[in-house]
Amino acid sequence: MSAQVYESDICVVGNGAVGRAAALALAQSGWKVTVLSPSLAPVQPSEEWDVRVFALNHTAHTLLKQIRVWDAMNAARIEPVTAMHVKGGENMQDGRLGFDAYGARSNELAWILENRNLMLALDAAMRFAPGVQAVGGMATGLQQHPDHACITLQDGTQIRSKLVIGADGAQSWVRGQCDIGMSYRSYGQKGVVANFEASLPHHGVAHQWFVEDLGIIALLPLPGQRVSLVWSAPDLLADELVRGGMENLISRLEHYCYATHGKLSPVLPENVQAFPLRLIRTHSLIAPRVALVGDAAHVVHPLAGHGMNLGFGDVADLVSVLGKPGDTEDCGDSRLLERYRRARKEDVLLMQLTTDGLARLFGSDLAPVRLARKAGMNLLDRLPLIKNRLISHAMGRG
Repeated sequence: MSAQVYESDICVVGNGAVGRAAALALAQSGWKVTVLSPSLAPVQPSEEWDVRVFALNHTAHTLLKQIRVWDAMNAARIEPVTAMHVKGGENMQDGRLGFDAYGARSNELAWILENRNLMLALDAAMRFAPGVQAVGGMATGLQQHPDHACITLQDGTQIRSKLVIGADGAQSWVRGQCDIGMSYRSYGQKGVVANFEASLPHHGVAHQWFVEDLGIIALLPLPGQRVSLVWSAPDLLADELVRGGMENLISRLEHYCYATHGKLSPVLPENVQAFPLRLIRTHSLIAPRVALVGDAAHVVHPLAGHGMNLGFGDVADLVSVLGKPGDTEDCGDSRLLERYRRARKEDVLLMQLTTDGLARLFGSDLAPVRLARKAGMNLLDRLPLIKNRLISHAMGRG
């Protein structure tokens, strides 16, 4: 039997949220899209609260609205963030910084939602999207030709397209096949995540503590009086927090958050997870017939919660550059890909520098650095014009 051949305008490699959003947005623009992933198993619904949550900004919100995914999510499990309080430590003199939606002329700074809620809506949209076909299998080769690219799977199946979009995560196979170099650095930290019920209402406020030697503690609001923890902790501490279980984690957290959240209790079933934190800078977002999006293109520290937002920003700019099939004869043309690279350069670089700089700044134990950052936070908090420009950019309106 001869190997099966799929042909389309664009092949999206990767089946995560960014890859699915790219496939839907491009198909709705009129392109024929093939989505390649190792597995085609659908996301399973669950009443349990997912410990993996995202803080989506206005860029992500607009994109998901446009592809008719936002309104398909369970709104009862989405919490708007109306303010954010950042503390340089546990004492008042350690520095304070506050952001609020009113100062940013918006109803929300961001929205907190679970990965499962987002993936269920994307999954449903993919099943009914015209112009999208899903192919399951492991890719073994990528050949880039002058007028098309061809991906070969283990069973000999081929996918031929004008453009390949690598949306296959931090360990991107597509990036490796194109010999796109990258700079990698581990932060020596893990992100510890868990969900809790709080005895006090959070009022839609996100809280963040920068604690010397312990890392960065963030409590994000969830519907009701639930909160989601993202603790960027040094590796040894992170391992200890996971091994120690929920009660040990709660006792450590309440030292910082009892005044704002009251007594914490675990959201059942108890679940504490951790994932490594790293910085990945790719040397290019493009190659002949290839564009990278999401974690395949860049990985940043989660202290600002913008990893997923950068990915959705990639998709929005790529869709804008490619336009509709009638606008160009070749969606993989090198001039279009160069326009995409230029469109993303400033936003990605700014977020990389900001998150990496903050991680270094608050990770330093040098006394002059500690004094400077405390003074800087307090000064910035008293400069509303600059502060609101910063938060406007973070919201995706900069």
